[in-house]
Amino acid sequence: MAVYTDINEGDLGAFLADYDVGELQSYRGIAEGVENSNFLVHTTAGQFILTLYEKRVNRDDLPFFLGLMQHLATRGISCPLPVERRDGAILGELCGRPAAMVTFLEGIWLRRPQPVHCAEVGRGLAEMHLAGEGFALTRGNSLTLADWRPLWTKAKDHADAIDPDLVGETETLLDRLEAEWPRTLPQGVIHADLFPDNVFFLGDALSGFIDFYFACNDAFAYDVAVCLNAWCFERDHAFNLTKARAMLKAYNAVRPLAPAEAEALPILSAGAALRFMLTRLYDWVMTPEGSLVVKKDPLEYLAKMRFHMGVKSAREYGL
Repeated sequence: MAVYTDINEGDLGAFLADYDVGELQSYRGIAEGVENSNFLVHTTAGQFILTLYEKRVNRDDLPFFLGLMQHLATRGISCPLPVERRDGAILGELCGRPAAMVTFLEGIWLRRPQPVHCAEVGRGLAEMHLAGEGFALTRGNSLTLADWRPLWTKAKDHADAIDPDLVGETETLLDRLEAEWPRTLPQGVIHADLFPDNVFFLGDALSGFIDFYFACNDAFAYDVAVCLNAWCFERDHAFNLTKARAMLKAYNAVRPLAPAEAEALPILSAGAALRFMLTRLYDWVMTPEGSLVVKKDPLEYLAKMRFHMGVKSAREYGL
């Protein structure tokens, strides 16, 4: 459940008075997401998403996240558009939390995406990478290679309880990543968390991207690698080459991967799998029950790590 801070009608009405969105009609919590409190708000002007940013979100990063959505929306990328307050600001406060309103995006996220959907994601991701050019603000990736070993150090003493081979395999992969990680690939604004629950569809057509709260400046090909992990494995953790081929073909049709980017996909994909395994492991073993963090199974990404460590070239991803 992604409502960690409850709100009442009076407080919400006072908050909305700072916006030109009409009168409050109804609101309800949204049971999606894991980081913030989200509400669907109906007013006489339409539907909006209200987000209260919880403690794991750095308030100083919010201008980047919200400004990026504005930038992308004005360049034709379908994503929520932050709603300005009467004073021109896009960030307010509600119940002691930073809070923002964004426009409502029609669509649903898919539990069982097919190759046609993976192609739509590849095309949309490439368009987003191009549209991010010229965005004035920058934000470093807060969960990149330099952060992985410190995160691993905090959780590794509990890793044997998850899988007896996890320590050895993680240490081996970390050593390899630190020795081979590509550092000169083309960079720009990336989403960095484009999982199926952050992509909406109307039928088979992509209707938009949401949840830009891990967005940052990093290698475009790393964003592609995150999507390979998020979209191209089945529930039994088997890699689906047809989905990967569809995604990469559609991406390349809009923004062709440079030879160095394609060559780096195996190491980037292994790194992306490790990144999500580590954050899941940390939350799994270090977060007390009843906290504001939704725990996810790290073993899913251990299986993906193992797959990528065996990949010899990008041809095995369908390129």
